[in-house]
Amino acid sequence: MSFERPIFEYAKQQEELCRSHDSISNEAYEKYDVKRGLRDVNGDGVPAGLTNISYITASRRENGVKIPDDGQLYYRGYNIMDLVRRYSSKRFGYENLAYLLIFGELPGHSELEEFLDVLSQSRHLPSNFVRDVIMKAPGSDVMNSMTRSILTLASYDPYAQQTDLPNVIRQCMMLIAVFPMLAIYGYHAYNHYDNMDSMYIHRPDPTMSTAENTLRMLRPDQSCTPVEAAVLDASFMLHMEHGGGNNSTFTTHVVTSSGSDTYATIAAAMSSLKGPKHGGANLKVISMMDDIKEHVSDLKDDEALAAYLMQMLNGEVFDHKGLIYGMGHAVYSISDPRERVFHSFVRELAEEKGRTEDMDLYEKVQAIAPDVIAEKRRIYKGVSANVDFYSGFVYDMLGIPKELFTPIFSIARIAGWSAHRIEELVSNGKIIRPAYPSVMLKKELPPEED
Repeated sequence: MSFERPIFEYAKQQEELCRSHDSISNEAYEKYDVKRGLRDVNGDGVPAGLTNISYITASRRENGVKIPDDGQLYYRGYNIMDLVRRYSSKRFGYENLAYLLIFGELPGHSELEEFLDVLSQSRHLPSNFVRDVIMKAPGSDVMNSMTRSILTLASYDPYAQQTDLPNVIRQCMMLIAVFPMLAIYGYHAYNHYDNMDSMYIHRPDPTMSTAENTLRMLRPDQSCTPVEAAVLDASFMLHMEHGGGNNSTFTTHVVTSSGSDTYATIAAAMSSLKGPKHGGANLKVISMMDDIKEHVSDLKDDEALAAYLMQMLNGEVFDHKGLIYGMGHAVYSISDPRERVFHSFVRELAEEKGRTEDMDLYEKVQAIAPDVIAEKRRIYKGVSANVDFYSGFVYDMLGIPKELFTPIFSIARIAGWSAHRIEELVSNGKIIRPAYPSVMLKKELPPEED
């Protein structure tokens, strides 16, 4: 791989050619009736498939008129708020919902015990894998480290290329089991070699939940409180699935439809999730809140907060992008159900951690921002805080480093990706091949140069 100056200079020199030949006008999109980003003028996704795994709604129809409504999210027909309320009092909430997403029904006691036992037995990596793969070429981009590890795991699987359903279920369950290890070990390798800090490689405890093991492997003392584990478990439950239309899950469907193997498919989903427009929103919220604390002298003054948020919307402060991060969603309008159910967990953790003043500021921004946005822009469907408004704050309170924010998201979402991969294999059978109408002009070859 070349990083020498000549190739950089050549690339810069050729940049304008790419821009001039690859730019397609808005008029062309309108002429061919093509929806940018597979979304129509109202922001609704263009149907590209069907799913029976989850359902999202944020509006209702009255007399043929679409009216914004409180957001609702269902996993396999069950309301996410009901699921989290039931299973947040148990140690294995994430595992119960992973079983639900993959197999389509809630587990009984015996089904859950067997599922947990299989996950526990699968929670190990090949001999010397940590040394030979994870500790080689570590870096701050833990998502890249994880993706490399996922693809390398295929080399250790004699049935890596087989796409029969039992084999895919086996592979998906193995990846669900080892994802926390790939994330935490990848971070510790980076922290040791790049930050010159101590490195801890703790083995997972077979009796502990995914949330407990994630915190246990991260921390030098291998400990966590019941509240910490419960909040992270709730975060996993709320992030593990969000319909077939989000970017990484759609990627899962597309790559699965080509007949590719499980490792390549999940690696592709990871590459999609790591994009800052998808999995990195909570990092921007953390940075935004730090900026507010630095520049607003009285954080209890609602008018001062509103004025600074307006400056943010005008692109005058913070990152000059004109956005209030964590506010608004492509689907939800009046409320994000994940934020609504997560809110009480965040408050409980803030009280345990002595961070109630920070929590108060988050709640103030959450209350003020929608009015500021409404004043600046015409938002017909409404705007509210989404789950990422609080998730970064939670990870920060749990002592999770920023390099792990998106990898933590992936530990949750691997269950949803697995369910969608299985659904694609069972129900579709056709390669997903969307149309890209060409706006190219035909040309005659120019005369040859002497």
